[in-house]
Amino acid sequence: MFEVANFRKPWEAKVSGRVVHFEIPFDDGERARNFYREAFGWQVQEMPGLNYTMVGSGPTSDQGMPTEPGFVNGGMLQRGRAISGPVITIDVENIDKTLEGVEKLGGATVVAKQTVGSMGFSAYFTDSEGNLMGLWETATGG
Repeated sequence: MFEVANFRKPWEAKVSGRVVHFEIPFDDGERARNFYREAFGWQVQEMPGLNYTMVGSGPTSDQGMPTEPGFVNGGMLQRGRAISGPVITIDVENIDKTLEGVEKLGGATVVAKQTVGSMGFSAYFTDSEGNLMGLWETATGG
């Protein structure tokens, strides 16, 4: 039986596990940007040289972080072999350790840990059901 008293609230958790980002693949970038801009009022900003579009689904700070609880920002990118459908991204403390755990539980690494500028690291995996998911590890100062 699930006991509410033992449930750790996301804002109390030391290890994140929160959904922090989404990605939507497209075949036609301009068409996709226009669709989400018009259908939902999302802010979209192309990132030249990265072949990526940042998406704001609500109010954001100057650093692009959500300023209100309850929404997640994301991105759009060209549909490819690895990313052929929408992906949600989960914040973790350590991508390498998380991928080890994923593999022990029947998942598989699809794209190993990669650097994302000075912001942090990302990776992609499939879960035990074959769903593609993303991981995010924030860079630590040092």
